[in-house]
Amino acid sequence: MFNKGKQPPIKSLIAEGTEIQGNLSFSEGLRVDGTIVGNVIAAESVASILVVSDSACIVGAINADHVVINGTVKGPIHARSMLELQPKARIEGDIDYAALEMHQGALIAGQLRPLVADEEKPTLKLAANNQ
Repeated sequence: MFNKGKQPPIKSLIAEGTEIQGNLSFSEGLRVDGTIVGNVIAAESVASILVVSDSACIVGAINADHVVINGTVKGPIHARSMLELQPKARIEGDIDYAALEMHQGALIAGQLRPLVADEEKPTLKLAANNQ
């Protein structure tokens, strides 16, 4: 969807010491340094990036294009384009991702499931059928 040089700008910040209870929708970029108890969902109409800093905690589902985590997430994550797990990342929940970068020290308690488009799946050919 976008390359490293063309990431959307981070236009919103949830500061450290701030706690939000309820679902949060955003577009383009969001950085979280505080706490969110609720789902964090990025608009699908434009490219998005979510940055969860080492002081942040999200209790709820995450759905965005590019997700960078260095804090705590308790809930499922759906990274439509890229998921980066920094060394202090602590995840409790299942993860769906298109691409994954995981640094040493990051912890996951859940399943990792790659997103694969149907056309990218290799065809299965059995040797017994080639007679």
